[in-house]
Amino acid sequence: MATNKPLPRKKRVINRGTLLARTENDIKNPSVTLMDMDSAILHYFEKVIKPSVEDNGENVKVPVMYASPERWKAIQRDGFMKDKKRQTITPVIAYRRTSIEKDESLPIDKLDANNPHHFYTFEKKFSDVNRYDNFSTQIGLLPQREYYNVTMPDYVTLTYDFIIWTSYIEQMNKIVERVTYSDGAYWGDPDKMKFRTSVESFTDATEVSDAERLVRTTFTVTMRGYLLPEGNFDHRSTTQKYLTPKKVVFGTEVDTKVNNVSGKVGQFLNEVSDGSDKIGVGSPSDTAGTTLTYPLVLNAGTGVSLSRDGVEFNGASRLEQIFSIGQSVATTANVTFNQVSASSLILDSTTYDGGNVTGDMNFTGSLTTTGDMTVVGNATIGGIVTAQEFHTEFISGSIIYASGSTQFGDTLDDTHVFTGSLLLTGSLALNNYSVTEISNDATLGDASATALVTEYAVKTFTSDTIEVEQTYLRKQFVKTTSSITAPASASFSAVTASAPSTLTSTTENDFIFFINGQYMEHDALEIQQLGSVFVLKVDNDSIGYNLESDDEILAIGKFNS
Repeated sequence: MATNKPLPRKKRVINRGTLLARTENDIKNPSVTLMDMDSAILHYFEKVIKPSVEDNGENVKVPVMYASPERWKAIQRDGFMKDKKRQTITPVIAYRRTSIEKDESLPIDKLDANNPHHFYTFEKKFSDVNRYDNFSTQIGLLPQREYYNVTMPDYVTLTYDFIIWTSYIEQMNKIVERVTYSDGAYWGDPDKMKFRTSVESFTDATEVSDAERLVRTTFTVTMRGYLLPEGNFDHRSTTQKYLTPKKVVFGTEVDTKVNNVSGKVGQFLNEVSDGSDKIGVGSPSDTAGTTLTYPLVLNAGTGVSLSRDGVEFNGASRLEQIFSIGQSVATTANVTFNQVSASSLILDSTTYDGGNVTGDMNFTGSLTTTGDMTVVGNATIGGIVTAQEFHTEFISGSIIYASGSTQFGDTLDDTHVFTGSLLLTGSLALNNYSVTEISNDATLGDASATALVTEYAVKTFTSDTIEVEQTYLRKQFVKTTSSITAPASASFSAVTASAPSTLTSTTENDFIFFINGQYMEHDALEIQQLGSVFVLKVDNDSIGYNLESDDEILAIGKFNS
């Protein structure tokens, strides 16, 4: 495929006026990359949040790592992280960047992305070329100012997905509390850059398998960042240096005398003691005036007064005039008139004539009257009528029907409040379901489909059952082996708690065993109750080791006491 031949160096158009040497400049070219924002999150977790958990009485630091695409895919497949020895890593925090999009709330238009025209300009104070001293002033040397243009960044919104794994919910709660407390803060290294972040809702999940038990929490972090790449644009870096032009002030002798003329004459002096005139030294002369052929005269009018009424202004001297009226007429002022006389006041199609109003009147806001209001015709009110008391006068009489229906409200969100007692004869329909009575039968013997039970009946009926179930569910005791029979059994001086008939019977899944502080897998264990002795049987081939007499086995679970 044919390509365009590059132009020779002599024909390339480069504005060398903007190419200033910066070899000895201490102003660095700023840049903000995606790596800086990813690192800001890692720094904030390690230096500020400092996630840690309590494990076997020790404070363990929780590692935080950025997940590579391969590792994140493995996490999504397996649901957990493993090390090189295929062992599950816990506790651990993994995160990755999932999306990046322009922040439309802070639009930046650089006109041309490869040659930006939108900069932030600042002046460097006190440099070698920007100094001001008494000697420079005496020789007429003005300081040369030093400016820098920094390209405006692109504001972006980044989204990160986080996953936390721990062994226990208590450990997870401690980490989640610290992360939640940091919501809305600026994350990052204080010596570099910090970015505003917000933490979305947390999603918890507890996974229990035959081999292990994990507690996992996922959440999303949204970061308000900005990008300023390191590349050059049109042979310029992200920071450009500019210097103001130098000024030279000439001081020389003149042949003729320089007199003051009209306007600001600048630094000109009259004749000095030696008879010569000089230019460029001394202090400025006074301002010269300009005389007008036709003077300007301002006269006060109706309602307007002048501080110097009728005085001519011809430019020979300064004249100050102050205009004033009787009162403030600003939009927020209270304007007062002695009297406004008019036969009628017409606003659009409505006429106000004395005490009568001709035409229709629509009130958008509220209407308040201090006297009585009489409506000769019909009154139609589309909103709510609120009154302290209603009095109805009948011309002939009133009729109260012996039977009939009354409807209150027309939607499900309507609320009707009654103060006092409500006497109801007949059935009650709730969502088209009929209720015929409120029963106080503590035995619930009728098993009626149309009766509501009272608090007393429910409490009496369920108290015994609930008490038995709660007593069983609260049982969670710790036991230590009384003896070990090598290689595959251990005995405890304990009795298994019996589950009530309404709950599942007690099995080995209601216990957790630890040997010398290490968790024992359930798929290799079996329990048996022999009188007052609780026996643990171990499948040595499945668990991978034999029991020894000096081992210590700790059991946590449903024991009687």
